[in-house]
Amino acid sequence: MSAIVHVVLVEWQDGADPAEADALVDRHLVPLPGVLTLDRGPSVSTEGLESGFDWALVIRFASADALAAYLPHPEHVVVGSFLQAHAARLVVFDVAAAR
Repeated sequence: MSAIVHVVLVEWQDGADPAEADALVDRHLVPLPGVLTLDRGPSVSTEGLESGFDWALVIRFASADALAAYLPHPEHVVVGSFLQAHAARLVVFDVAAAR
């Protein structure tokens, strides 16, 4: 079973606090089972191709089963609810990891 990379891109509504999203992610998502790596924050790209997205969350899961268990998990629901409430646009994209 291959790892899954879960990518969330957010364009914040005016007045949204990305630092609050960072804190929620650190508090609620880092300790979840099946999470291999987790990165979040604003783009550091010099290309300027973010298409209006301000912030990303990238989680590498051990397997598709780990991602499936994560989605309804109450700790994920806390973070997901915050993101949905404060995002002008939100994209979620999952991809099987190459290795």
